[in-house]
Amino acid sequence: MRPFPPQAALSSWLRGFVPRNTVARARLVCFPHAGGTAGAFRELAELLAPGIEVLAVQYPGRQDRFEDPFISDFGELADLLAELLTPGLGRPPTAFLGHSMGATVAYEVARRLRPRYPSPLTALFVSARKAPDHITPMGLEFDDEEIRQLVDRLGGVGSELLRHPDLWELSAPILRNDFLMSERYRFTPGPPLACPLTVLVGDADDAFTEQDATHWSRHALGPFAVHSFEGGHFYFEKNPEPLAQVLAQALGQGTDQGSKP
Repeated sequence: MRPFPPQAALSSWLRGFVPRNTVARARLVCFPHAGGTAGAFRELAELLAPGIEVLAVQYPGRQDRFEDPFISDFGELADLLAELLTPGLGRPPTAFLGHSMGATVAYEVARRLRPRYPSPLTALFVSARKAPDHITPMGLEFDDEEIRQLVDRLGGVGSELLRHPDLWELSAPILRNDFLMSERYRFTPGPPLACPLTVLVGDADDAFTEQDATHWSRHALGPFAVHSFEGGHFYFEKNPEPLAQVLAQALGQGTDQGSKP
């Protein structure tokens, strides 16, 4: 287990895409999918500004953190992020959004926040990911061919980019680390979360259905909701506005439709 970095290291983990605005009355911390980067939430940040400040986690080993060693254990990653994020919670009120693998990361970080009740989070949004107690190993070693097949199945922009040899060479180690980390994840029972929990699902996602979404309810002590969107696993890539509207309404803020052409 590596030692926790000082709080100043938080800046190396979080990325903001819209200049900080003093009128932001809520904050949304976003956790990317396997192989993903903070940039996956750039358009969402632009839509939600200025009422909601969006910060996205940049996992080590990718883009501007290319030289930082991977973290390959969910518990270690969640422990570290909880330690870093806790001091800033509540200034302004903060919610988490995790997509795919990032939903499990966000959930595990939320479980580690103190105090557990009342919740220091205003909300947890989990997208395109089975409930923690319904995640089962796939029995894969994640060699190159298995990674390609899984990425192709999930679709999205990433599946097209990986057809380019140079991008594949850069992305394959990141995907392998994240998929193996997910493969080793085992749920540990514990108290449900006290904050509102909202599940987000694409209506054409073969990997995560509306029926799967209902299983998250046992992890919520507070209000629980499911929202379905048109599209597959990466339903918000081409059209993030419906998701932005749901988030803005839940967080009590408006979307900045004027920021988009």
